[in-house]
Amino acid sequence: MPRFALLEHDWPTPHWDFLLEAGPVLRAWRLAAQPAAGVPIPADANFDHRLAYLDYEGPLSGDRGCVVRRDAGTFAWVENDPGRVIVTLCGAILTGRATIDRQPDGTTIFRLG
Repeated sequence: MPRFALLEHDWPTPHWDFLLEAGPVLRAWRLAAQPAAGVPIPADANFDHRLAYLDYEGPLSGDRGCVVRRDAGTFAWVENDPGRVIVTLCGAILTGRATIDRQPDGTTIFRLG
């Protein structure tokens, strides 16, 4: 099964990086808050990350702060469309269905549960 990670990242402002293994890369979203069941969170699509970030914690090159892994596990794709991603997560903290939806106004929302 593919893997996911949730990293707390302190640069340029505190946020959480949600990473999903997609072949040779990690699809990535920057979450404005720590995921919590039933709470919609603003999310921004980020550039693809290297697979190494599934297991990495520590300082980042280029003075881009530090990351701390807050959760990790496996997931299954339910839907993977340009405007919507749905996965079923099996982590220590994040479990169940997570949805990343592009809204009609162009914003993107992450929902757990």
